[in-house]
Amino acid sequence: MKKDKGVAVPNPNTPEEDISDSSLPPVRFSTRNASSKYDFVKVKVWLGDNADHYYVLSRFLLSRMLTVTKIPNHVAIKIALELKKLLIDNSLLDVSQSDLEANLFKLMERRGYGQEYINRYRMMTRFHHQRVPLVILVCGTACVGKSTIATQLAQRLNLPNVLQTDMVYELLRTSTDAPLASTPVWAREFSSSEELITEFCRQCRIVRKGLAGDLKKAMKDGKPIIIEGIHLDPSIYLMDDDSKLSTNMTTKVEEPNSLSVKSDDNTAKVMENNFENACARQSKNSNDASENTKAEDKISADQVDKVSDFLESINLTGHVSKNKGEAVKDPETDTNPPAGKEKSVAEPIIVPIVLKMAEFDHKALLEEWISTRTFSDKCLLQDKDKLISNLKTIQDYLCSFKSQGLTVVNISATTFPQTLDWLHSYLLQCIEQGISSKSSESSRQAET
Repeated sequence: MKKDKGVAVPNPNTPEEDISDSSLPPVRFSTRNASSKYDFVKVKVWLGDNADHYYVLSRFLLSRMLTVTKIPNHVAIKIALELKKLLIDNSLLDVSQSDLEANLFKLMERRGYGQEYINRYRMMTRFHHQRVPLVILVCGTACVGKSTIATQLAQRLNLPNVLQTDMVYELLRTSTDAPLASTPVWAREFSSSEELITEFCRQCRIVRKGLAGDLKKAMKDGKPIIIEGIHLDPSIYLMDDDSKLSTNMTTKVEEPNSLSVKSDDNTAKVMENNFENACARQSKNSNDASENTKAEDKISADQVDKVSDFLESINLTGHVSKNKGEAVKDPETDTNPPAGKEKSVAEPIIVPIVLKMAEFDHKALLEEWISTRTFSDKCLLQDKDKLISNLKTIQDYLCSFKSQGLTVVNISATTFPQTLDWLHSYLLQCIEQGISSKSSESSRQAET
């Protein structure tokens, strides 16, 4: 069929006899479509020993997976397109996962992304297959870049779940009778630094209870989650080697049906117990434990649990469940579904990170930020030095856990891209160590 090069659009107000003499150039409509056949033709990738199930190849998800391996985003998009073109042009519309990866790795090597990137891709594929829970904590005081770092890491690692403790704090404060003040802890007057840290730790434990629903879901589904905010006390989440439970338990999981709900709930309980016991390290201020416990006793447990369930149902990570208890499908895990039917109660990978900024830069940012804030106690605004001093006390407390193995990262505007690259590599290393320990446990189980 012959394509029209252009169509002249007459002016309805122009007399019919003048249309042919119009000096206006004809309006040309492009015949090129923004999309191509590579967007519409489906490529099925078959999985399993018997190739009994498949997923449809997605260029977007593939490019995101390549970005995780530290391939630049614009290159990852080109590689994903090249792969789909290669398959479609050669009529390979039904391929196995191994054949797909073989062609993908050749394209990666052709662009200069060799074995190092291929190993990262395979490692992340195993991570999604094993469904090891991953909890990344981005701690720090105000104006150190927690939200920016958390958002950037979520994009780089293709992690859709980012929670903000500020939002959880406000929901708990307004929805329960928990003793939480509208004025931030660092904007209040305290007689000593110990009293400030005691109150800070108490509020962090209350927020931790509010996060229980989201953490339970992460443990149950084996999905990664990033939590960022000032209300994070690393001592609540740090791993305690003396309290780790054995994770040699495995639960048979049937095909999804109405009978498997009970089994999933039992698995979730075991996972939650593992997480609670693994994160049971006491605070550095153990002498104030009795005082903190008395303050926490005022909290209505039922109301906190209700808000926690509410946080889980609305899913602050950006997804909304249609029905309560309905699992939200993760496109990345759909791309690589587990091949086996045995589901291990995996020990979670918990990575706490404390962000710290140079005192001079931090003070300048804080002064500018505080001037734009409105607090319930107006007189506090007159003593900015006291506010900054309180924040420094909290920062020193958070950084004190460095001696226990916690990672403290120095943030600077001039070296921010390099810091982000380092964090990307560091988290990949933590994931690799986590799944390696899980694989060694599985091998020991097989030998016994």
